[in-house]
Amino acid sequence: MIKRNPQLAALKAGYLFPEIARRRREFAAAHPEDPSKPETRIISLGVGNTTEPILPCTTAGLVEGAKKLGTAEGYSGYQDEGLPELREKIAEVFYKNDAIKAFNIEEIFISDGAKCDIGRLQLLFGRETRVAVQDPSYPVYVDGSVLAGAANGWIGTGYEGIVYLPCTQENNFFPDLSLLPENSVLYFCSPNNPTGAVATRDQLTRLVEAARNKGCLIVFDAAYSEYIRDPDLPKTIFEISGAKECAIEVNSFSKPAGFTGVRLGWTVVPKELRYQTGESINTDWARIAGTIFNGASNIAQAGGLAALSVEGQKEIRQLSDFYLQNAALIRSALQKLGIACIGGDNSPYIWACFPGRDSWEVFAEILEKCRVVTTPGAGFGPSGQSFIRFSAFGHRADVEAACQRLIHFVN
Repeated sequence: MIKRNPQLAALKAGYLFPEIARRRREFAAAHPEDPSKPETRIISLGVGNTTEPILPCTTAGLVEGAKKLGTAEGYSGYQDEGLPELREKIAEVFYKNDAIKAFNIEEIFISDGAKCDIGRLQLLFGRETRVAVQDPSYPVYVDGSVLAGAANGWIGTGYEGIVYLPCTQENNFFPDLSLLPENSVLYFCSPNNPTGAVATRDQLTRLVEAARNKGCLIVFDAAYSEYIRDPDLPKTIFEISGAKECAIEVNSFSKPAGFTGVRLGWTVVPKELRYQTGESINTDWARIAGTIFNGASNIAQAGGLAALSVEGQKEIRQLSDFYLQNAALIRSALQKLGIACIGGDNSPYIWACFPGRDSWEVFAEILEKCRVVTTPGAGFGPSGQSFIRFSAFGHRADVEAACQRLIHFVN
């Protein structure tokens, strides 16, 4: 019989979010909800899954895209790198301003979501490439590196071979770049998941300078960029001079347009990007996209085009404003309870500190006392210990009820 891939054995048992779901199920089984008592219902402020309906203009685009496939004139098959008109629209909407020289559509690749592309990007780098991550960070950066063979087994607080760059209160949640290994791949997310911190222009300038000086490649996850409201905060790494020579950017329709179940994203791979030996990274990514991926759903891409229309962009703003209002409610409630936190102003996540506490124990206590599901910070890396992530993705009434229940946590 064939042998198991040893990298699967190297993974720490249980991906974070299925583990949370398992613990929620166990709690619900032991403490059944009573339909006549609303206070017994479990409310989730944990997993970052959107909850509100896709808005009318974008929905109409999805419907029209499906209808077109039912006609001889409108039918289309594989679109490995994405519909040209969607790639052009993404370049126009997100990457054309005074700070950015416009991208060619050959540098924009449509995908079935940012998470999927982050996993596929590992194929560019190989087992010998060193990997660095913000700590705490979104689990797929680390787990994907383990699966690709660029890191080994769990050694207590992290994976052997991964360089963790602590992002803590002491350094304003921005890493010490002197710790960045030379010739490494750095996964960097801003607005950050889970901390909600947003890197300033000065910080990103220093990041790009460090990457160029050390021969590193930045994989910049901008999935929450449409939640940035402060005009002084960059929405893309490509607002920073020199980034085209050292960065790939991944983005998504999931959180701004409510496409978590529709699945649509994109990755920008500039033609200026080169390996140490001079070969084109853009060419290799096009080869990978054409080899193991036949493109995102044409229906989803039609919805993406509608979302980027003038009316669709208004809807994106409306939807992200709604979740930011949720975030403000959660942050305000925590602060009234004397719980220190960041995020929730230019991102949909609030990162709350419980000094000296084990984050899984805090998770369990909030679930037990308040019947509210959160996300334990330790699941995002060693520096996440003693923190809890609250997600603003929820129905308004649920968020308001959860905020009221949190009062019981400190009583």
